[in-house]
Amino acid sequence: MLIQIDFNSDEAIYMQLRNQIIMGIATSRLKEGETLPSVRQLADTIGINMHTVNKAYAVLRQEGFVTIDRRKGAVISIDVDKIKAMKEMRENLMVVLAKGCCKNITREEAHALIDEIYDEYHI
Repeated sequence: MLIQIDFNSDEAIYMQLRNQIIMGIATSRLKEGETLPSVRQLADTIGINMHTVNKAYAVLRQEGFVTIDRRKGAVISIDVDKIKAMKEMRENLMVVLAKGCCKNITREEAHALIDEIYDEYHI
């Protein structure tokens, strides 16, 4: 698993880690049932604090992307609650689309961008 952290970004490191794991799942680089590196191993590999990795894994667990197994650690386990996922996506899209409207991005441009991104996820 290749994780790249931008230490100069304003985005929190645990969120960068979370987002990259979600992107890995969406692009099939990470698959259902696959075990993520241990907290210590990933922290050492990336060069970040173990608490940061632990926080990212906790958020992923809370959001239904991983389960935590005492023996295996963090395991990719996609939550099938589509209604909850649609509600969360709607809330996130509302803000993103509002920002786009403020920058004069048209409906057609937004649709083309969404289609382009979806094509990357092999859905």
